[in-house]
Amino acid sequence: MIPPTQPDRHSDVGAYVLGVLDAADADRFERHLVGCEQCAAELEELMALTPVLAEFKQSAPTPETITAVPGRRVLDGLLDEVDATRRSRGRRRLFLVAAAVVLIVGGPLAAVSLTGGGDKEPAPPLANAVRAQYAAGEKVTSVDPETKVSAGVSMAARPWGTQVVMELANVKGPQTCDLVAVGKDGKRQTITTWAVPKGGYGMPDGAEKWNREPLYASGGAALNRGDIDHFEVNTLDGKRLATIKA
Repeated sequence: MIPPTQPDRHSDVGAYVLGVLDAADADRFERHLVGCEQCAAELEELMALTPVLAEFKQSAPTPETITAVPGRRVLDGLLDEVDATRRSRGRRRLFLVAAAVVLIVGGPLAAVSLTGGGDKEPAPPLANAVRAQYAAGEKVTSVDPETKVSAGVSMAARPWGTQVVMELANVKGPQTCDLVAVGKDGKRQTITTWAVPKGGYGMPDGAEKWNREPLYASGGAALNRGDIDHFEVNTLDGKRLATIKA
């Protein structure tokens, strides 16, 4: 007897992020996510698009400007169903997302190494998109005289604040770090967090290709560009790795 074909959970990442999976499928995907580095990496990449989606929301067309508009009762029903599902599993999903961030140890651009692609496999499209965002923004860079960590930040003004993309190199692991924006008033906002594996990032003599590549990470701050004084790269146990003046 031929066993039944199992559903391909790798294709559920986008639907999971959008919250359109039903309860049973979402639970199955969440169990799959805990042990799947590929889906964890894709999930982190999609989470990095949150600032982009927020910007899109500002200019998204209204229902009156769309030719084909669903009936109001149908739309309300769909929204109510999604909202109820999200409320019932919201807290559990937050913990799973946090676990996925720890699992992929290094953010979306480590996806090539985690999936065993080797030197010949190209970077994922979203990884290239993050690098393009870094290249397009207003960049400031710094090399810390003590740690020798090289850090760059690219900024772009957005209606909701400032889009921030970081480039980090010559950083050793294992350690867990964060990027913090510090306002001119002294207030601090965490942009993103990540884990550095043992081989590090942007290490010229790294054992693997992804050890030799810098780390790119995308996030955003609810601060206007002109209100940011500097950025800090810190370990979560309080060690300063780099400071980048804005």
